[in-house]
Amino acid sequence: AGNVVAVDFARTAGADEEAELSREPVTVEVIEHVNLNSSRSDKETIHLALAFEDGAPAYEPGDSLELYPENDPALVDQILKAAGLEGDSVLRQALLAERDITTLSAATVERFVKATGHEEARRLIDSNEVRAWIEGRHLIDLIETYPAKLTAQHLSDITRPLPPRAYSIASSRAEVGDEAHLTIAAVRYATHGRDRAGVASVHVADRIRTGAKLRVRVKPNKHFRLPKDPATDVIMVGPGTGVAPFRAFVQERRATEAPGRNWLFFGDRHFTHDFLYQLEWQEALEDGSLARIDVAFSRDQPEKVYVQDRIWEQRRELVSWLDGGAHFYVCGDAKAMAKDVRAALVRAFADVKGLDAAAAEAAVAGLERSHRYQQDVY
Repeated sequence: AGNVVAVDFARTAGADEEAELSREPVTVEVIEHVNLNSSRSDKETIHLALAFEDGAPAYEPGDSLELYPENDPALVDQILKAAGLEGDSVLRQALLAERDITTLSAATVERFVKATGHEEARRLIDSNEVRAWIEGRHLIDLIETYPAKLTAQHLSDITRPLPPRAYSIASSRAEVGDEAHLTIAAVRYATHGRDRAGVASVHVADRIRTGAKLRVRVKPNKHFRLPKDPATDVIMVGPGTGVAPFRAFVQERRATEAPGRNWLFFGDRHFTHDFLYQLEWQEALEDGSLARIDVAFSRDQPEKVYVQDRIWEQRRELVSWLDGGAHFYVCGDAKAMAKDVRAALVRAFADVKGLDAAAAEAAVAGLERSHRYQQDVY
């Protein structure tokens, strides 16, 4: 049954093209909610399978799905208490579902001062220390640090509409039909003596379960696409949740019987606890939809090992694939990983081909210009 591909002959190309243009939110049902990490992991990564009642929109591998979250009810209640508005049920519902109650910017502080006339907060702005002060803080910190008489209108003026959060789609319609899958890591941390949580990720991890309904909409990404020629080889670098679009890539290439080879670099902390979709990758190796996989589990040995280290180790084979026309894809953290991966590829070209630094850089830049090096980073 896993090798059967459902084809909807009633769906015309024109209908698909029209659907692709639609950016209207739709309601979906959660049909799978699975923590991909073991119970002993210090991470929590949710595999979310969503079912579309009226047929999945025309998403493509590489696209994202924007998810409309709700705020943490406990945080909403803290804000209402700090503002002296605990009894306002209409405002509570608005803060739950419609307003951004976490983001704190210099503009937020300025709107707060304008609404309340708070002199101490005004001095924070006038001293040019506001940008340093807001670092790692949220709206609740502002309201508690600078108490003021607030109204529902004040909170509306101070906050912005709650925006959706975009996640790379981890599935191919060619394989999963009228579904879309997401891979969402719960964001939890502490700053300034307070526990913090990612709005959408922890909403999904803590308050969404199978059977729940969510609002979503497709966010196309035409700059992160599989090669037009299915015979082209692809190299995919996706540590952590960066692996999500590559699950979609592999599903698409398997379902369409693309003859090109697929090579995945995956990394996380521990092999035993954090190998996302491990069984699926093993099956893909067995059925040939993955030609090879190289993994880097950074905390499994005294010296940390990352995907860029595996790229360096496999540099001769990797450069050979690229010389043969392969496309190179990177998804995940933009601050460090993406830069380190690119630097490792430049070093690989220099070493394998005997190039100086400038020529190796030019070789990788050439891949980028020809759209054979594509990134989806955040």
